Amino acid sequence: MPSRTPDLPYPPNASESARLPRLDQFQQLAPLPSLPSDEELVEALRGLAVPFEEVNGLLAARTRLDRDRGLRTFFEEMLRTQAAAVGTLGQPAGLDRDWAAGTVGGAGLATLLFVALAPLARAHHRALGIPAEVTGSTLADLGRQLAVSRWRGRSGLGNARWLTLHFRGELFQLGRLQFQRTRLAGADIPATGAGSADAWSLQLHIPDHCGPLSPAACDRALDRARVFFPRHFPGEPYRSCHIFSWLLDPQLADHLPAGSNIVRFQRRFSPLERPDRPSVPEDTEPLKFVFGDVERPLDSLPRDTAVQRALVDHLRAGGHWYVRGGRLPFPAVGSVNGDPTNDHSDK
Repeated sequence: MPSRTPDLPYPPNASESARLPRLDQFQQLAPLPSLPSDEELVEALRGLAVPFEEVNGLLAARTRLDRDRGLRTFFEEMLRTQAAAVGTLGQPAGLDRDWAAGTVGGAGLATLLFVALAPLARAHHRALGIPAEVTGSTLADLGRQLAVSRWRGRSGLGNARWLTLHFRGELFQLGRLQFQRTRLAGADIPATGAGSADAWSLQLHIPDHCGPLSPAACDRALDRARVFFPRHFPGEPYRSCHIFSWLLDPQLADHLPAGSNIVRFQRRFSPLERPDRPSVPEDTEPLKFVFGDVERPLDSLPRDTAVQRALVDHLRAGGHWYVRGGRLPFPAVGSVNGDPTNDHSDK
């Protein structure tokens, strides 16, 4: 159920960093969003891990905004909408995946939107006492998404809507995993195993280009989350984590070694069924994340790793891949499946 970050009473011994500020409190800590000048914009892009190849195009987009009043009005209207949503939880994104892509002169505007929002997002994090290192890792997903889009043969952001979670303060990267704050209601609660009429669960996401999905790396991320969320969001009693991903398709265990990172990751979770979402093949999901180009013939795809071979061989044999759900009790601490060997065989 959509809701703003709750304004709850705090226990007498709560530290200042653990007290959750209201939206109007942290908005006073930063000026209204605006784009920096060219030289400052270059530094701002570097601070968000934007690839160097994107910089000149974004500077040109900045110039178009200055010269085109209609384009600037279009941009500022969305900027006001997104700025007002910083600090909210569960609100509609208000931003299409390909926002501005079909607008004349709109190339690069989605990226500039998040650059303008970054000071407000950082102020929100500071007001919550969130370490600068976590803020940097979380907002750097902007640069990662641009790099992923380029790898997939596209320009600009492939999914601007996704990044609203980062810049509103709904999602945080803690090491190898990303954790999204979610408040469940209705049909979602039985699926995740929560028992109350209004429950909290952290949705897990696995960012690209962050190294092997090793048991040790996942353990460290979960251990950090165990401390992070009670400290910075004391009014949100998380009892579980959940995930929806092609990585949880049990068929992968038929093709990969039992000690592979993916299979060991699967074993952490109990199945999470969604009766209202019938299972249908989603072959493009693993192809998109592993190969980038979902249109290439299967025979032309690389076979360098165990997971690449597994995905292609299964499809060539007439099989399909599915997105599956999983649930993990929270907090989860320590290694789940034995020795956390750093296995590079499948990721």
